[in-house]
Formats: sequence, structure tokens, C-alpha cells
Amino acid sequence: VQLQASGGGLVQPGGSLRLSCAASGSIFSINAMGWYRQAPGKQRELVATITNGGTTNYADSVKGRFTISRDNAKNTVYLQMNSLKPEDTAVYYCNAWIRPVVTMKYDAYWGQGTLVTVSS
Repeated sequence: VQLQASGGGLVQPGGSLRLSCAASGSIFSINAMGWYRQAPGKQRELVATITNGGTTNYADSVKGRFTISRDNAKNTVYLQMNSLKPEDTAVYYCNAWIRPVVTMKYDAYWGQGTLVTVSS
């Protein structure tokens, strides 16, 4: 089982980016999925999460600007980021609670991280 994130890059302040993260492998089920970020010199922090029922949760710093969504048929979670600010610059990591077929137990999995740089 692995998570593959994509969609990062360089964007000007006020711009938009869309991150994607797809889970693959022998998966029985996926519970919550989410995005975290880690800026240089700072601890990793929660950005947004979404349950398999669609309930969302956002960090106060991104409310109204970021939208998390998921496609359960594709085992994929998305993060639409609008009105980006320089302080959004960080490595973004996707996370998912996955129950693999081989273990049938939920465990946390992390993607490899994708860099988002907001700069003029």
C-alpha cells in the first residue's frame, strides 16, 4: 500500500494549485484522509481532513481558501488551494487511514510530500 502525491509547484501570491494523492495497493477500505504541511524550521501541522462520509475539518489558517475533497472510487484525496499566501509555502503531505487486505487492520500511511512554493 502506498500514497502518491502530486500537484505541487511554484505559484504567485493569490494564485491557485490543486494537490492530488492516490492510494494504491491491496486495499480493503480507507477511513479518514487528509493533508498536512511542514514549513522550513517548523513542525508538521494539519491542513485539512475528510472522513469517508465527507465530513471535513480545516486549520483556521486555511478556512475559506482551501477545499479538501475525495473520490472514494479512485481512492484519491484532493486539496484545492486558492488565494495562496507566501506563508502557505511548505512541503505538503497526504495521509490516510487504510485497512490493507493483508492485515485487515487500519494504519496510518503517508505520501512522499510535494513542495508548494508561493512567491512572486
